[in-house]
Amino acid sequence: MYQATTRGIEVKVESFFLPERSDPDDRHFVWGYKIAIANKSNEPVRLLSRYWRITDANGRIEEVRGSGVVGEQPELDPGDAFEYTSGCPLSTPSGVMVGRYTMTTATGEVFDVDIPAFSLDMPGIARTVN
Repeated sequence: MYQATTRGIEVKVESFFLPERSDPDDRHFVWGYKIAIANKSNEPVRLLSRYWRITDANGRIEEVRGSGVVGEQPELDPGDAFEYTSGCPLSTPSGVMVGRYTMTTATGEVFDVDIPAFSLDMPGIARTVN
């Protein structure tokens, strides 16, 4: 599990390979990832948008930006948590994802929360993400 905390907002990520959705012979590899966002701060926040930087094993980079996560812009009071699962396809058997969420406070202050870098590795491939 990968973890980062920014301004009291904790983000934990767990990635997993999806062999049933992958076809290595066709260079199609798919991973799922589960993210838990916990508000450990003293103020309510709302997740406005997300940014992903996805790098495959060949060094090719794809950037993804969008509103909210899985069609939602969750509001988290202090002590609340929100979890969701999503996925990522690649044309290589490994890669790395890293990103950030843009959040706002009840007073309208906008700030970014780090999503820790995490690896996307087909079983049998060992690699460490720094």
